[in-house]
Amino acid sequence: MIKLTVKQIQHLKALAHNLDPVVMIGDKGLTDAVIKEINANLNAHELIKIKVLGADRDFRSTLINDICNKTESLLVQHIGKLLIIYRKSDKNKISLG
Repeated sequence: MIKLTVKQIQHLKALAHNLDPVVMIGDKGLTDAVIKEINANLNAHELIKIKVLGADRDFRSTLINDICNKTESLLVQHIGKLLIIYRKSDKNKISLG
């Protein structure tokens, strides 16, 4: 997996600002269906927002690691209940500079 520079992370944060969450994770947590949906959206868009329902911070921290490991993606930003993740696709839609 690639490592992003600070400048690349800032660029991805700016691109993600106007994005709406494409995946919501609820009470059942990180199911196979959720992983499949995250992978499909990463393949299509490279950069996505995920909304995590629930107030447990420890749960969200664990969830972030699980998502990044299972989807081979990188965490760009975590703000409250929103996660922004990135995974380069074969089509390389987003230029990282």
